[in-house]
Amino acid sequence: MTGIASSAEDISLGDRPLLICDIDEVALEFVTPFMAFLISRGHELRPVSFRLTGNIFPLEGDRAVEQAQVSALLEEFFAEQDRWQHAAEAAVETLHDLSAIADIVFLTAMPPRHRAIRRRVLDTLAMPYPMIASEQPKGPAALAIHGERDQPVAFVDDIFRNLHSVRDHLPQALLVNLMAHEGFRALAPDPGDGVVTAQGWPEAGRLIRRHFSSADD
Repeated sequence: MTGIASSAEDISLGDRPLLICDIDEVALEFVTPFMAFLISRGHELRPVSFRLTGNIFPLEGDRAVEQAQVSALLEEFFAEQDRWQHAAEAAVETLHDLSAIADIVFLTAMPPRHRAIRRRVLDTLAMPYPMIASEQPKGPAALAIHGERDQPVAFVDDIFRNLHSVRDHLPQALLVNLMAHEGFRALAPDPGDGVVTAQGWPEAGRLIRRHFSSADD
């Protein structure tokens, strides 16, 4: 069960628990590589709030760039992500261990036109799990992947609206908030009811295993 899936219908699951996992800033570092990319383009990220727009500045300027330029920089970054991104700390090992007891599916909020290069990045980093790239809300997508199965499900993401979307559509899911970059993590608001926060992949792995094990009790 590897490769790129165009939709949930292309995902084949076994009779075991399911982990649905975000990629940017969860399985892959995003903020730190994006900072390096911005420097190479004459800009820098000065994080004072939990967002990109309003926090990106020219290296020698004090006026934040507008949304259109932020979008253009992100587009350029994703087009050459294989030059910049690397695995989040302990992500490869933890996912590998979890794959022995659960199916894993990546659900990434990224323009589908970049999914082939993302697939290559994941494969190079020994994360061969199937991937759906979609800019649609994650709750309906997660429900479509899991369906009406009785097996336990967990969802890991760094963005609260994605976690809340999955909470609304898969209320039985364990929702884990995980963010690799400590500086941005410190700026994040409270994740809200029903979401647990992990400080890194080792803690996330323990939470997920406990959730999957409790379903057998």
